[in-house]
Amino acid sequence: MAAPRPERLSVLLPTYNERDNLPLVVWLLVRTFRDSGIDFEIIIIDDGSPDGTQEIAEQLEKIYGSDKILLRPRPRKLGLGTAYIHGMKHATGNFIVIMDADLSHHPKFIPEFIRKQKEGNFDIVSGTRYKGNGGVYGWDLRRKLISRGANFLTQVLLRPGASDLTGSFRLYRKEVLQKLMEKCVSKGYVFQMEMIVRARQLGYTIGEVPISFVDRVYGESKLGGNEIVSFLKGLLTLFATT
Repeated sequence: MAAPRPERLSVLLPTYNERDNLPLVVWLLVRTFRDSGIDFEIIIIDDGSPDGTQEIAEQLEKIYGSDKILLRPRPRKLGLGTAYIHGMKHATGNFIVIMDADLSHHPKFIPEFIRKQKEGNFDIVSGTRYKGNGGVYGWDLRRKLISRGANFLTQVLLRPGASDLTGSFRLYRKEVLQKLMEKCVSKGYVFQMEMIVRARQLGYTIGEVPISFVDRVYGESKLGGNEIVSFLKGLLTLFATT
C-alpha cells in the first residue's frame, strides 16, 4: 500500500488591483504557516491589474522564493471561477485554501480550518460570519443588509445546510474542489454559493469555523448593483435547477 501523501496546503489568491494589500496578506500567510509548521505554497492569480499588483507579486516571489510564491497571471479580468481553475492547474497541495487578497480574511483562521478538517474528516471547511463568534466589521448597514438578505434568501430557497453561503474563505480537499469546479456554472458572487449547493448534492461533508470578516482597508469594493442583480438571477437559476 502506498504511503499517504504528506499534507501540503496550496492557497489560491486571485488579485485585481491589490498592490497595497498583497505584501501584507502574503506576509501574514507566510508567518502563520511557519509558526504552525504547515507546508505551503501561495499561488497568485493576477488578472492584468493596471495598478502594478503583478510587479509586487514578482518582488514577493524573489523575497520568499518561487517554491513558496507562484505568480500565475492572466491577461485580463476573466472571473473568479476561472481564476480558481487556472490556479488549481499549478497547485501541488492536497488541500486548497481559497480566500480574498484584500485583508478581509485573516490567515490566523487557517490553522483552525485544518484542525476542524481533521476533527471531522470534512471535505470542505467553510469560514462563517453568521455562527458562533463570527462577525463582520467595517461594513455599513446597506452592505450588512445585502449580505444577510442574500444569505437568508439562499437558506430559504436552497436549504444548503451551511450558515454562510456567500463567503469566500474556505478549505477544500483538492479532488473535491476539482469535482465541484467541473459542476459549477455560475460566475461572480453566486459562484461561492453554488459550490456549497453542489457539494451537498454530491454528498460532500462541510464543517464550519466562525471567522471575523473585516472590510477592505485599501482599494475599492468590487460589489455593485450589477453584482446584486446577477446574484439574484443566479440564485433563482440554482433554485430552478437543483
